[in-house]
Amino acid sequence: MNKRRLGNTSIEVSEIAFGGVEIGLPYGIGIQSEKDMLTEKEAIDLLHASLEAGINFYDTARMYGNSEAIMGKAFVAKRNNVILSTKCRHFRNKDGHMLPDKDLKKHIEDSLRESLDALQTDYVDVFMLHQADEEILDNEIISVTFSDIRDRGITRAIGASTYSVEETRKAIFSGIWDVVQLPFNLMDQRQQALFDFAAEKGTGIVVRSVLLKGLLSDRGKVLHPALKEVQDHIKDYDSLLDDNFSDLPSLAVKFALSFSQVSSVLIG
Repeated sequence: MNKRRLGNTSIEVSEIAFGGVEIGLPYGIGIQSEKDMLTEKEAIDLLHASLEAGINFYDTARMYGNSEAIMGKAFVAKRNNVILSTKCRHFRNKDGHMLPDKDLKKHIEDSLRESLDALQTDYVDVFMLHQADEEILDNEIISVTFSDIRDRGITRAIGASTYSVEETRKAIFSGIWDVVQLPFNLMDQRQQALFDFAAEKGTGIVVRSVLLKGLLSDRGKVLHPALKEVQDHIKDYDSLLDDNFSDLPSLAVKFALSFSQVSSVLIG
């Protein structure tokens, strides 16, 4: 397993990272409930197998159900061998309203404490904003609190998980965040416009949705009739398969990793 440096940090991460949402809660195409998920033992066995295969970078979040707790059990005796990245609880309520400024610092610190307890560690390697929209990125209390946590050594790096190109641009331009986690794949390449900018600023790029919730895998072969155009588009990628790209997931992952600015690609 090759490793790449995470932006301007001193952290070396495996090119393929373990995305932890699906071991913590029902997520993705064809996953309807907990009965469709791995058991806790199966999830821990998978985490151990991935580490033995050379993966050292593990992504989770406070909002990923039991994901942090399962990783904590899996790696409590292997902490020095893994790079753990987790995300703060959301800053918006169900109505979409931001928490009041007076509550933000406590919200962040409480979320981090819960993550540390679940992960059974006294620090995380990367602590991230979850769903960092532009209002969140503009909030000074949030950025100062995250920076202080990094300065205190409770995390080695701070980052922002973004969705839109505008959010990613703002996160990089600020110079505050060491890492951005963004969506990028064969079918959605909009974020590529900012790859060079991130490299210039020393911001590490972690790609998620590389398989588009499983669409770019066997799960994408039989879709709802309303998604016929999507399924036909996916079928067209078969023409690119050869000895180097024997299947669609391999093609999708290697495509994302072909960009030198990308530090790691998350696989669920």
